[in-house]
Amino acid sequence: MGKVVAVNISEKKGMRKKNIERAYLRENHGIEGDAHAGDWHRQVSLLAVESIQKMRDLGLKVNPGDFAENITTEGVDLLSLSIGTKVKIGEALTEVTQIGKVCHTRCAIYYQAGDCVMPREGIFVKVLKGGEVKVGDPVEVISHD
Repeated sequence: MGKVVAVNISEKKGMRKKNIERAYLRENHGIEGDAHAGDWHRQVSLLAVESIQKMRDLGLKVNPGDFAENITTEGVDLLSLSIGTKVKIGEALTEVTQIGKVCHTRCAIYYQAGDCVMPREGIFVKVLKGGEVKVGDPVEVISHD
């Protein structure tokens, strides 16, 4: 079982997100107040702090939210999860809908480091059952489909 390291939102897409410590994940919507929330398959993005550490090891001064992820996790191998896997995050129940993404434009992180981990190591989930999520909450893989 892992844990939530940060809960991040932004008002616009394509921006670094700021840690707000706690948020409500609304069913079939995503994080209330986040630009990426809505009725689609990428309602909430997750990235492991272990992935962020890879970028720190390259000399970048980056933190949770800098890769525009909504929830930064620790202790869960996100890349081992398959589409359809159920993940309980705090009070909310989510389902993995996408692994990685295509970056159509290079972000500031890419230009600073020559690389970015989010396209390869970030995952996306939809919210099946809403609930509060806060820093320190458990992240539990419920099922591998």
